[in-house]
Amino acid sequence: MVDRSTLTDPERLELFRTMVLIRTYEEAILREYHADKSPGFDIGAGLVPGEMHLSAGQEPVAAGIGAHLTADDALTATHRPHHVAIAHGIDLRAMTAEIFGRETGLGRGRGGHMHLFDPATHFSCSGIIAEGLPPALGQAFAFQRAGTDRVAVAVAGEGAANQGAFHESLNLAALWKLPVVFVVEDNDWGISVPRAASTSVASNADRAAAYGMPGVRVEGNAVEGVWEAVGAAVTRARAGEGPSLIEVHTLRLWGHFEGDAQGYRSDLEGVPGRDPIPTYRAQLLAAGALTEADAAAITAAAADRVEDAITYAKSSPLPDPAHALAYVFAEGARS
Repeated sequence: MVDRSTLTDPERLELFRTMVLIRTYEEAILREYHADKSPGFDIGAGLVPGEMHLSAGQEPVAAGIGAHLTADDALTATHRPHHVAIAHGIDLRAMTAEIFGRETGLGRGRGGHMHLFDPATHFSCSGIIAEGLPPALGQAFAFQRAGTDRVAVAVAGEGAANQGAFHESLNLAALWKLPVVFVVEDNDWGISVPRAASTSVASNADRAAAYGMPGVRVEGNAVEGVWEAVGAAVTRARAGEGPSLIEVHTLRLWGHFEGDAQGYRSDLEGVPGRDPIPTYRAQLLAAGALTEADAAAITAAAADRVEDAITYAKSSPLPDPAHALAYVFAEGARS
């Protein structure tokens, strides 16, 4: 494992800065998503169309991963992708424009928030469960064949660990010793089903042994714990030693999607007290790594960046319906 004691105070501040930026962004998207929805909650209406899956509470996973990657490394995510996209350095304006369905978005407004693709940072995501694992393998295979030390990270939810694509991907990654890291976000709930009711093992990290790779579970939604585990796995992958599996016990502060009444959750009363951002803020203040002035400046800077992205998205043009098929077919494929 990477020694967590090697984290410097500036590195800790960067982890905190990333977490605050993510939360500020998700709160702004939440605000805009509901701002002009009809009383009947038509998901197709308003400035932000479609469903919306937000990642508040899961910031430690993204920050801990992003600290070890560069734009040359690949990252695939789930239908709840904003936090890892931000931590990986995706362009905030272009991502926000895509979420708003605008022509200046990453996919020219055609994909929406569950289908973000950014070649500049080798980032992609999908609404299909476990879909991101095979593409991560393909990228890791290309990196290996090219003789580079680049790595791919595939982030999935705990429900994806019961999909065939998950097990096929782990098997092939181990067989070929691919430079890939699998990260499972266990937020306790697969939509409305608790993990314990759908998974035969207490920790998905235990499944790593079946494929001959290291498996680690990070408890407590601890960003430094994620940083440590991912650092060791990325170092191993860059050295040509093959894949690793990490499961993080994280927290979904809000619903599975916006409009989710969460009547199935018995833990809601205690959820606010488990919020990882005030927890880490207090930890850094107590350690002298953060001051109140630092915290205020970080929060203000995050708000400025996020509101700039929101303004950019709102002022960007909608796609022209006349060009609806412009990006559906490969060049020359249409008769």
